[in-house]
Amino acid sequence: MQFSNRKNITRWVLIAASFIIITLILWNTYTFFQIFKNEERVKMEHWAEAQKTLKNADENTDIELPLKIIQNANIPIILTENDSIINTINIEESIVKNKSESLAFLSKLKNQNEPIVIEYVPGKYQYLYYGNSSLLNKLKYYPIALVLIIVLFGALVFNFYQSTKMATQNKLWAGMAKETAHQIGTPLSSLIGWLEIMKTDNVDDTTVLEIEKDIVRLQTITDRFSKIGSEPVLEFRDIVMETQESYDYLQSRFSKQVEFNFEAPKKPIYVPLNSALHSWTIENLVKNAIDAMKGRGKLAVVIEEDWKFVKIKVMDSGKGIPKNQFKSIFEPGFTTKKRGWGLGLSLTKRIVEEYHKGKIKVLCSELNKGTTMQVSFKKESSKVN
Repeated sequence: MQFSNRKNITRWVLIAASFIIITLILWNTYTFFQIFKNEERVKMEHWAEAQKTLKNADENTDIELPLKIIQNANIPIILTENDSIINTINIEESIVKNKSESLAFLSKLKNQNEPIVIEYVPGKYQYLYYGNSSLLNKLKYYPIALVLIIVLFGALVFNFYQSTKMATQNKLWAGMAKETAHQIGTPLSSLIGWLEIMKTDNVDDTTVLEIEKDIVRLQTITDRFSKIGSEPVLEFRDIVMETQESYDYLQSRFSKQVEFNFEAPKKPIYVPLNSALHSWTIENLVKNAIDAMKGRGKLAVVIEEDWKFVKIKVMDSGKGIPKNQFKSIFEPGFTTKKRGWGLGLSLTKRIVEEYHKGKIKVLCSELNKGTTMQVSFKKESSKVN
């Protein structure tokens, strides 16, 4: 607990330090922007003084310095008098020649900076309108670029954190699955031994048979957990036969109030499968469908194929799924059942997408009418018929 608290404190300290650094950088950039803007204002005031000197110059006036000031200007300038443009500096010729574009550009400069008033003789004024230099324009967008970089970096860190968290959860899942298989295996071995004793003691055959079925079932569950706790071995299997075997087993164990239907091509379709895990997939989907129908309704398992994929559809006449829950039903812990753990579909998604490289989704659903779940597997070209 103490370690966890220290870890949280360290995390918040880093977040606070990052926020302070970002604030300082943005403030520093803003300060530089204002300094450069003030310097450009001073340059334009010097330019205005030079313009005034040239305007009032006579044969005795030294105009060398004013000319240098005017010629070295690298800022867009429009000089007006009596609301008319009388001079332009550092503005594209196409804009200067077009009166409407010149007036639009003048309006733009008016919005950027306050004009400098030049009183070249008493009562006569010129107005100097100027824009920002290219350097100032670049500096203006620097904070935006900086914020975008910071956001991108934050997104990368968050993604790394989420990936690490997910990897840790996956390891925990795998460890729990292996441990569950191990814990079930010990009493299961003992049960098998007791079953053999019961056979030799001539216990009623019906009782022995039912116990044997339960032991086989426990062995299947143990096998599933051991495989999901490690990388399962995939073999080319006939998915039609594998699916029908799971379907037949489930059909025999559910109420007659559920109307079962199975449709599939009359030929084998080979895909890389792990039989135990695929059986678990079908079992989870069928059980969820029956739960959605509250144990009464129509359930169909349909296998279809095209040139590239084989698709298994599990259709029910249950309560349906709201559209905004189509993805969230596969998240660990999500359940609509009062006593559910919310792990069935999450495990199914892991089996289909991580182990078999397939896809699972809610194909369609309508409230109070039913749902169709679809699992898709890619057929290997070497085995495609």
